[in-house]
Amino acid sequence: MSESHWLFLCRPGAERECAAELGERAGAGYCRLDKGAGWLSWHGFAGVPALPVFARSGWQVQASFSDLDKNDRISQLVALLPGRERFGRVFLEYPDTNDGRGLQRFLRGFRKALEKHLRDQQILVTDSPQVLHLFFTDSLNGFIGVSDTADCPWENGVPRLRLPAAAPSRSALKLEEGWLRLMSPSEQDVLIRPGQQAVDLGAAPGGWTWQLARRGLRVTAVDHGRLDRAVLDEWPVTHVSADAFTWHPHRPVDWLVCDIVDKPARTLSLMSKWLSAGWARQALFNLKLPMARRWDTVSRLLAKLQEALPDWDIRAAQLYHDRDEVTVLALPGPGA
Repeated sequence: MSESHWLFLCRPGAERECAAELGERAGAGYCRLDKGAGWLSWHGFAGVPALPVFARSGWQVQASFSDLDKNDRISQLVALLPGRERFGRVFLEYPDTNDGRGLQRFLRGFRKALEKHLRDQQILVTDSPQVLHLFFTDSLNGFIGVSDTADCPWENGVPRLRLPAAAPSRSALKLEEGWLRLMSPSEQDVLIRPGQQAVDLGAAPGGWTWQLARRGLRVTAVDHGRLDRAVLDEWPVTHVSADAFTWHPHRPVDWLVCDIVDKPARTLSLMSKWLSAGWARQALFNLKLPMARRWDTVSRLLAKLQEALPDWDIRAAQLYHDRDEVTVLALPGPGA
């Protein structure tokens, strides 16, 4: 059995957490990483079962390139592409670091020339689900990989979201990205519908409440703090000034969301109580992370939630718009 090589993009500083998860879940293999690099490679003899919680994107490496000729990068890269493969999209990727983001100007110009060449050679076509990944550690070195669009829908693993001026806070982007990362489009259509009832625990100033309300949900926002006035004036939102850890609804709601700043074990216990009691039919929430042993903490808490809700589908990811936290989605399974 030959060794496979995978590359994963992550938040700078999360490389060790990603490596720890791969070591636990991906079987025999080893990681190569540099702390703060924003990416790591996995070498093993089995496929990777799922995208790690702490990874934004991941794909199998087909080749590496080094010391490209500045005057003829394209020909050298095309010579390394898998034979007879056709691609529907090209992702030009880089580490999410200061040095990596410095490649953006170079890549903008390079993309135009590269894509024209690939179209002329009928390597870049309109009807292929395949994605060609060119990951640059600098302008002359990097890796080539291939994925399916369904597995890697966004370049660098980051959906391009805009914060509307009406949003009460930037945290609104967390909920939007959480839906995109953790739910398929068809699941969103079925599970997030106008007229549903939702509760936002720890809602102030109202970023998540606003996201729910603009999708047509009727929201109860629970927080002793004040909500943005426009959220209350323009949307079907009820503000309840109460303790998020003791308040609960009189009847079940469709959605529970929560972005409380507290110890992750305490937040998870609250979410588990709501879902076990049937106060909410599904939930999306954030777990704030400790300074050390982050994967150990996340792994233990997710296992605890799954034990409490054995028939539920539990998904988690560290989002681009997250900071020191992980976003968790809990959906009832067929037996729940």
